[in-house]
Amino acid sequence: MVRIRVLVVDDHRIFAESLAAALAAEPDVDVAAAGSGPAAMRCLDRAAAEGRRFDVLLVDADLGVAAGSAVARAVPDGGAADGIVDGISLVAGVREAQPSARTVVLAEKDDPRRAALALQAGANGWVAKDCSLQRLLGVIRGVLRDETHLAPALLTGVLRELTAARKHRTESERLVESLTPREREVLRCMVAGLGRKAVAERLFLSPHTVRTHMQNVLGKLGVHSTLAAVALARRAGVGPAESAGDVVERGGQLA
Repeated sequence: MVRIRVLVVDDHRIFAESLAAALAAEPDVDVAAAGSGPAAMRCLDRAAAEGRRFDVLLVDADLGVAAGSAVARAVPDGGAADGIVDGISLVAGVREAQPSARTVVLAEKDDPRRAALALQAGANGWVAKDCSLQRLLGVIRGVLRDETHLAPALLTGVLRELTAARKHRTESERLVESLTPREREVLRCMVAGLGRKAVAERLFLSPHTVRTHMQNVLGKLGVHSTLAAVALARRAGVGPAESAGDVVERGGQLA
């Protein structure tokens, strides 16, 4: 019998332990539980090192988010465990760290916008927490067959959100393409969180020239702040400058 290894990730301990116990009663399911995003990533790393990778993660949509508060991060940036704030961010981290693992987001309520974000982050399903155990088992087995699971009532809203996101991405990509190569380098530094002085050192430019480039970037992107420029860059798929070798033109003259 092929066994399915499931990791339940939820910071409500009673729910996590109850769900894990119910799943463990199935003859073909091995299950463990983690109470936070970082703990889940440690479980994944440990299991991979032992040659016992998890097949499916069941992730609380509101992981690490206090009741009644806004979700701390709407658009995941990816993978470092210490940066994982909510369930959707964890999905992105899992996709980057272990692409073969399937993730299903468990939610208190239907939310087309967040369900769309979860799918964009790499989730294979969005399921209500109050669904039946048989329904959940069906979803677990379905995602292992590369199926995507959504409640029918969510489908129209999710498609609308994904269409809007695609439109925004296309517009953002067009704006980024209007930048010069140097301006794109500066934008990548902005995405990396570098200030004007650090950008100047990274690109071997004067702070005055960097200031001019930053102003040009904001103007061409049609935004009024660095935060807005970074958000637009992220939508367009622009990543941060990671090392000097990524962005520096060796031998360039100090402007």
